[in-house]
Amino acid sequence: MTTRCGLFALLVLFGTVSANDLPFDSGRLSFAIAFRDDLNPYRVLALCVMPGETLTFHLKNPTGETPVTPIALTFSADKGEVLEQTPTRRQWRAPASSRPFQIRFSRDDNGETMVFQILMMTPLSEVRDGKLKNYRVGSYPDKMLKDLAIYRQPPGLAQFEAEDLDLAVAPHFKLGQFVCKQNDGYPKFLILRERLLLKLEYLLEKVNQRGRQVPTFYVMSGFRTPFYNKSIGNVKYSRHCWGGAADIFIDVAPKDGVMDDLNGDGVIDVKDAMVMYEWVDGMNKNKDYRGFIGGLGLYRRTPNHGPFVHVDVRGFRARWGD
Repeated sequence: MTTRCGLFALLVLFGTVSANDLPFDSGRLSFAIAFRDDLNPYRVLALCVMPGETLTFHLKNPTGETPVTPIALTFSADKGEVLEQTPTRRQWRAPASSRPFQIRFSRDDNGETMVFQILMMTPLSEVRDGKLKNYRVGSYPDKMLKDLAIYRQPPGLAQFEAEDLDLAVAPHFKLGQFVCKQNDGYPKFLILRERLLLKLEYLLEKVNQRGRQVPTFYVMSGFRTPFYNKSIGNVKYSRHCWGGAADIFIDVAPKDGVMDDLNGDGVIDVKDAMVMYEWVDGMNKNKDYRGFIGGLGLYRRTPNHGPFVHVDVRGFRARWGD
């Protein structure tokens, strides 16, 4: 893709301010927990969990290694059953069903606590006539695109109510930012990939380290049901339907629901989205970014929305846009 903003725009966006001069709290802890295929170093993260699912958690250093010196952690869960506890491993089984609840890891010596917000999923086998409890879901494709496992039908969708919209799903993101935009009432459903949340936190931290104070990204579109995705004419294999994509932009000065003037030319247009695009694309050279490789798209202003970039965690590099 041809560069339209260049180095000057990147300097305008990120400046040269030291991270030590910023009031940004990354939310990182002095320990990390490995689960599934991910590593969480943050104080809070949401997990979508199936009824009766067993999860195994491993204590790690923030870099992903097992600590040489044991770290004493207290494990607690509001619901479910603890199956195994060792100094570096915890195994837990989810309940049959529940409203959102928490499981916690607390470091005994300094009080640091990591919270996993558990969002219990309803199996897709309960979909009737394209609906879960009157919420229009539609249907996922019968076949995986190019036989890729990332396009396998998800096992279920997490149920939530209006009072859950302010639930923290990561240090700087709330559940309400990722809800599908269709107008059906509550309860609503969604799925969120933990790796997407980890990627967004990583990108947000890097933005703030480069000198621009951004408390969160504006998430223009997060999860989409297959029903809603089809209604807006999007491709049926959109990563949004699997909870692994977000359309984002920086909206700070002023906070008005539109991309900021990132290149300083006094106009909000695709050149501002290009600033974000080039910066995110540059993250690929970072060793600690390898687990976040995915799609990156550039979108210009339309009558319905301002410019933005699409990011996802599909697991391989894909690029598109103006």
